[in-house]
Amino acid sequence: MFRLQCRFECMRRPAVLKRVPLGPCVRAWTVSYLAQKGGDREVKVHVSPEPRMDFLHKNFVYRTLPFDKFIQRAAEAKHSDFFISEDESYYLRSLGEDVRKEPADLRKQFPELAEDFHIPQFFEPEQFFSSVFRISSPGLQLWTHYDVMDNLLAQVTGRKRVVLYSPKDALYLYLTGDKSEVLDIDTTDLQLYPEFVKASRYECILEPGDLLFIPALWFHNTLALQFGVGVNVFWRHLPPESYDKKDPYGNKDPVAASRALQSLERTLGILEELPPDYQDFYARRMVLRIQSRAYLRQTMEASQENLDTA
Repeated sequence: MFRLQCRFECMRRPAVLKRVPLGPCVRAWTVSYLAQKGGDREVKVHVSPEPRMDFLHKNFVYRTLPFDKFIQRAAEAKHSDFFISEDESYYLRSLGEDVRKEPADLRKQFPELAEDFHIPQFFEPEQFFSSVFRISSPGLQLWTHYDVMDNLLAQVTGRKRVVLYSPKDALYLYLTGDKSEVLDIDTTDLQLYPEFVKASRYECILEPGDLLFIPALWFHNTLALQFGVGVNVFWRHLPPESYDKKDPYGNKDPVAASRALQSLERTLGILEELPPDYQDFYARRMVLRIQSRAYLRQTMEASQENLDTA
């Protein structure tokens, strides 16, 4: 495993590891087993009237359910009990006990289930940040976004499609913060998002027992082809002081990046003191300066349909 870790982490590319020994969870985590072991502890879940969830425009609501009831609903195609409609979709992203301060940890929130899942040793124990339970209704698609930490997405049950885009394609993804405005990545409205066609798409299908390594800053979009359960494990691969200490979700930009973005906003405010044609000219000079100082010099990756597998 260590050799694979070096190979993929050093290359800074996603990779699928097939049939990884994740523990008894791959066979044991049936709906009835999860409901029994998870019990009636309450969980906060996303509920949407449509399967394609949009975080930017919030086409979902948050609702609280006992875990056993949630599991049963999430596994159904139609619901006799529902909040919005009989075909509503559910999504759980587990949270820490204190959602404002504590990252999710499967071992703390679901200790009985954590015994079934073996975290792959891709990092030193002190680098561990969180282990997030992710449970999706069949057909559920999540918005495209990036994370600031390296992570492993372990697919325990069900099949999931994951589409990824390189950090170098950020210019084509119409970003608002860490999320893309392009919700439909399969039949995109190119009149609305003409630059999106320039983004190279990397795609894989995760089967039960598969592990996807997602390097920090790689954009990803997931589609649950079946009702599915996964565990997402994040770790701090940069020095600890690089990260925002008040970030239980692990999705805030590194401290230095946040400072740089704030400085950029101040700089753009100063440019507004000039006439529009001067703003344009000096903005272009600033872009050239950034390209010469900060862009990586290697060639852009060639487009490919599938990810490396091992």
